[in-house]
Amino acid sequence: MEAKLDDKGLIPAIAQDAETGQVLMLGYMNPGSLKRTMEGRQAWFYSRSREELWHKGEVSGNFLDVEEAFLDCDGDTVLLKVKPHGPICHTGNVSCFFTPMEETPQDFRRSDPGSGVLEELYALIQERKLELPEGSYTTSLFQGGIGRIAQKVIEEAGEVAIAAAESKPEEIAPEVADLLYHTLVLLSASGVAPSQVWEQLDSRRK
Repeated sequence: MEAKLDDKGLIPAIAQDAETGQVLMLGYMNPGSLKRTMEGRQAWFYSRSREELWHKGEVSGNFLDVEEAFLDCDGDTVLLKVKPHGPICHTGNVSCFFTPMEETPQDFRRSDPGSGVLEELYALIQERKLELPEGSYTTSLFQGGIGRIAQKVIEEAGEVAIAAAESKPEEIAPEVADLLYHTLVLLSASGVAPSQVWEQLDSRRK
């Protein structure tokens, strides 16, 4: 059995009332939230806006108890048959699907795609920060503190500059990858989401 993730490392998940068959919501999961869902039998999702794991009902108390879980035939969508503890939508409605659509919408808004692999890596870093698994290099960085992480960013930036100054193009890509990775760890440790960086970069497109 293989689940297919999108370019952000996510898979859409539909929550359906196990008793009535009503579709309650559509969320997104990453491997960490799917693992928590299957092990704890309550729905966890990945919040694309907050860029972190999200235990559905943690604030409202309206948890989703998972009775069954299915992958579709292509392996790229999850169906959760759930027992809801209360209204699921943040508006107070039982389901998030309550707005009638009788014609094609005239206005469309495309969400910012971010940068794919960076989003996925940041999600994994957030997971490591939460669990601090033994033997993980990312764990050791968090345990070393933000000063140590910042020092690593400076070191990696220096390695990038040296590779470029010495005309070693074959070394630039892996050194930039190291710099980006440590920068994402620094963002996580500082409580800064990558989307805030994307917004700043977008404002520089002049």
